[in-house]
Amino acid sequence: MAMRVLIAGAGAIGGYFGARLAAAGRDVTFLVRGARAERLRADGLQITGQDRDFTVRDPQLITTAEIAAPYDVVLLAVKAFALDAALGDLAVAVGSETMIVPVLNGMRHLDVLAQRFGERTVLGGLCVISSTIDASGRIVMLSPSHDLTYGELTGELSERVRALDALMQNAGFNARASASILPEMWQKWVMLATVGAITCLMRGTIGDIVPVPGGTELASAMLDEVTAIAAAAGYPMNEAFVTRARTSNSTPGSTLASSMYRDLQSGNDVEADQILGDLVERARGFGLATPLLAAAYTHLKVYQRGRPLLR
Repeated sequence: MAMRVLIAGAGAIGGYFGARLAAAGRDVTFLVRGARAERLRADGLQITGQDRDFTVRDPQLITTAEIAAPYDVVLLAVKAFALDAALGDLAVAVGSETMIVPVLNGMRHLDVLAQRFGERTVLGGLCVISSTIDASGRIVMLSPSHDLTYGELTGELSERVRALDALMQNAGFNARASASILPEMWQKWVMLATVGAITCLMRGTIGDIVPVPGGTELASAMLDEVTAIAAAAGYPMNEAFVTRARTSNSTPGSTLASSMYRDLQSGNDVEADQILGDLVERARGFGLATPLLAAAYTHLKVYQRGRPLLR
């Protein structure tokens, strides 16, 4: 029996992976509302950029009020700050046998989802993709990466994860079941938080920061603060990862920046609490001093307080 998949968050990330699955013949439904629903009904789900132009015509759409039964898989791809609002939307869609695969940033969402729907329902998940939605509602790929990883939080390659992996394979993106999803999620969080903190605090890409006095040293010190928190939490970063990260954050001319920086530049909400604030809070609990990370977090909180004045 084919697995029924619900995409909660049909934006730049969920929309892309959902479109790929739908185009590959999987049973995929997109949970949408308002203007996004109208756009998808009129134009289809359009993907463009990186030589990946295709459109899913007449995608299966559903509103929260129309959900009548649980789905087998819920790919949860909302922004981390939209999680609380999404919980109510998913109430009917999640049953005792549902697998929720969240690809939100940070780690706090795992506890929130488990508290609401039960620990067994929640898997670990992460994605590596750079995409955005343009003014026409199209999902624009900004880099070639389109990787989706998932797994049991216990590390077990369970029967249900194997079934999920079979569903995800050969769907037009890189899919992988992991037996170490938590360490991998921490690794992504370390990189995301480091790059996000540097680029948002300095208001520039890595290529903008590296040439100025103290730029490379700042990037390296920020990485040290974040990796120290991960190690204290029981997830030390291996030497090869740290070397790659340090090199990536000190490359002249690099256009590397985080999605949080792009949101900041666009005047949008940012995931300050989920990506940086949670780490700052954990650092305090461990008795670690993280002045650079704390400064970046405070900077973004000031920005958030001023956003209504910009509207």
